[in-house]
Amino acid sequence: MNAYTSDQLRNVVLMGHSGSGKTILGEAMLFASGAINRLGRVEDGNTVADFDEEERRRTYSISLSMLPVEWNGHRINAIDTPGYVDFVGEVVSGAAAADAAVITVDAAAGIEGGTEVAWEMADANSLPRFVAITRMDREFADFDRVLGSLRDRFGMGVVPLTIPIGSGESFEGVVDLVSGQARIGADGTPGDAPADLADAIEAAREQLIESIAETDDELLELYLEGEELPGDRVAEALAAAVASGDVVPVLAVCSVTGAGLRPLMNEIVRLLPSPLGREHDLAEGSVVTGDGDVVAHVFKTTADPFVGRLTFMKVLRGTLTPTSNPHNVQRRTTERLGHLYLQQGKDQIEVPELVAGDIGVAAKLTETMTGDTFVASADSTVEVASMPFPEATFRSALHPRTKADVDKLSSALQRLVEQDPTIQVMRTQDTGETIMSTIGDAQANIAASRLNENYGVEVDVTIPLVPYRETVTTKANAEYRHRKQTGGHGQYGHVVIEIEPMERGAGFSFEQKVVGGNVPKQFIPAVEKGLVEQLPDGPLAHSPIVDMRVTLLDGSSHSVDSSEMAFKLAASQALKQGFLDARPILLEPIVKLTIRVPGDRVGDVMGDLNSRRGQVHGVEPVGDVSIVQAEAPLAEIQRYGPDLRAMTNGRGTFTVEVDRYAEVPAHVQDQVLKQLEELAAAEA
Repeated sequence: MNAYTSDQLRNVVLMGHSGSGKTILGEAMLFASGAINRLGRVEDGNTVADFDEEERRRTYSISLSMLPVEWNGHRINAIDTPGYVDFVGEVVSGAAAADAAVITVDAAAGIEGGTEVAWEMADANSLPRFVAITRMDREFADFDRVLGSLRDRFGMGVVPLTIPIGSGESFEGVVDLVSGQARIGADGTPGDAPADLADAIEAAREQLIESIAETDDELLELYLEGEELPGDRVAEALAAAVASGDVVPVLAVCSVTGAGLRPLMNEIVRLLPSPLGREHDLAEGSVVTGDGDVVAHVFKTTADPFVGRLTFMKVLRGTLTPTSNPHNVQRRTTERLGHLYLQQGKDQIEVPELVAGDIGVAAKLTETMTGDTFVASADSTVEVASMPFPEATFRSALHPRTKADVDKLSSALQRLVEQDPTIQVMRTQDTGETIMSTIGDAQANIAASRLNENYGVEVDVTIPLVPYRETVTTKANAEYRHRKQTGGHGQYGHVVIEIEPMERGAGFSFEQKVVGGNVPKQFIPAVEKGLVEQLPDGPLAHSPIVDMRVTLLDGSSHSVDSSEMAFKLAASQALKQGFLDARPILLEPIVKLTIRVPGDRVGDVMGDLNSRRGQVHGVEPVGDVSIVQAEAPLAEIQRYGPDLRAMTNGRGTFTVEVDRYAEVPAHVQDQVLKQLEELAAAEA
């Protein structure tokens, strides 16, 4: 692969709804440039981008993939990203490395949830963008309808740059609205525009020229006076308007036939900005891409079965060479690079250096993780701002199948988390389960599959147990006499206790009111210890006991047979008996929810929350979306993420925070106890 200067680079992230044609677009770009000699198909599992076995099996992308394309004296570093919402973390990484975006929209389906997510991602990263209306060969493809909905949804700055010649099976090329020429077939053969499109071309060109003129005072004055606008000034103003985001060009393309592809690639090179001069946020301040001491940002790490760990990085400033030995700011260590590569799908292409703005890969780095910053020396304090990965709210319990799996699970999960920062793992003491949090169910299932295939760890993935608590609602007295005679010294301990409820969150309290020495002082700590040891295993549902006071009222002892062990056992048994007489109840965790949804879906979300025993505390409109503040029992929202996305066409997101424990309603408690009983019987 040829060497390119910074101004000859175009870092472009491909984003859009799942199935809108991102991967095949990247494949077609490689094919058109001669990088590959055969066009793969997503359905056949033979595209360059979808090389992972899981991607081939599922026929959709689950990880970002780098596709460097040489075109017209430039290199387009195309970053193919997943459209499935479970893997939005990959889109976050891809957008962080890009300087521009191409958002794909299916010509038949039009705007979908993933389209809006991609647009918001481009906004959040200040990315100039194109919209590629893809799959123009589909039945019911309708460029005008999709363009109209894009303008309605995203503003009048969304304007056509090419319009299609035909649609569906008759789609054969496009008309370039700037030059007025037709570009036919995969080769983009120039020709005259069809006469029957004259009116459509004139109307579309008017939209384009008007939007360009509105960004340039000189052109606007000429436009309002009805003057012909100079072609060179229009081209110059268009590039500036695209770079600023004031104009978003829309182009028609069919990646399978190649019609419209070359014009799209030409315009990527001509109109989308190079990385030079781009500002990147630091933890404090910003850094501008260009000359200076090396600064590089690691936006992804992954593991290759043959090469080992791969570290994907973008050089934000300076030139990185294999002998640079950059300093990792976060890890406070120096890494030895050895070799630098461009990544093309699963393959590495070795290069002698990475110039400012370029994206490359280093292999086998020992300490570096996703999000880390490389600088020239330990004296530098530059640190790139962290990437805004979404909160993982889909919780799954992992149950290793064998003892060998138990031993290997921890290290395997650590490697999994290193490659995907959206996955979080914790061991909960409440239920003793290993909990893996992901964005959604597909990500959880794929993570479990990778544990097996990559690390030899087999796990069952289940809904986590709810960490219930037990408490009492009234006073009760209990008495237990522990007596055992087995020859020689026996065992004797006798206690009388009072159990009473305390306020929520009070925990456990022990008091003693023994008079007359009926329970010798040296055994009172043993009584308390027996009670405390029983707290994690409540009599009602084997859940921890909370918010309860136990008072030792009386008892008796034996001068020979009494011991600490005897009084511990007596206290434990007395608690079990008295607890059930004190009208015990279950407490369940209540979580606070902050839900972000499209404004027109608030009613659906509120109705759904009510069905989950939730309560809505407020709704705040913020532009086109609404922020819903609510609370609900944890038991009712364990699988809320997929349901919310279904209600909101993939646009709804939420965060969750455990707030407090509250009483489980009586009818629900009966169901819970029955389920827990059935679960215990199944495990017996």
